[in-house]
Amino acid sequence: MTADDAASGGALEDAAGLAGDRDGFERLWTPHRMVYIGGQDKPADDTAAACPFERVQGLPDAEGLVVHRGETAFVVMNLYPYSPGHVMVCPNRHVSSYVDLTPAETVEVAQATQAAVRVLTSVSAPHGFNIGMNQGAVAGAGIAAHLHQHVVPRWGGDSNFLPIIAQTKAVPELLSDTRQRLADAWDAASA
Repeated sequence: MTADDAASGGALEDAAGLAGDRDGFERLWTPHRMVYIGGQDKPADDTAAACPFERVQGLPDAEGLVVHRGETAFVVMNLYPYSPGHVMVCPNRHVSSYVDLTPAETVEVAQATQAAVRVLTSVSAPHGFNIGMNQGAVAGAGIAAHLHQHVVPRWGGDSNFLPIIAQTKAVPELLSDTRQRLADAWDAASA
């Protein structure tokens, strides 16, 4: 790498051993998520007593950012959202594997996921959704001990330049305000 390359910043991508080989993919770097990745707000162990999803079930809805409570599952705002309105559907029971859900839990998690899509569509008019769950820490589950399904509303261009060059994520409203709007719309839009 020459001094001119270093000054331009472009050579870092091409320098062997620094950023790997070029593969034709663009990268979206999200350094703001390092706090989460580093373990802030993650439980120290896999017990129900340490689980944040167990903890929020004992809090008032507004304080725990709970959008909806059902008989066997609930919907809660994500503290580290990928986009505005990012919610998670969780069984009430502290269970880590999808195959360990009871039939009633499976149905309610699926129905709450559908309802979350309807509510988010009604309230925020996203262009699409990412919906899914990660099973186990090695698969990307941040809280592996308590099953949760992500419902992430997406808009064209929602991953813009701000996180990349300004270490800033544009979330247009407070999580508590989003939670209130979704909770207010839940009964009407989820039917």
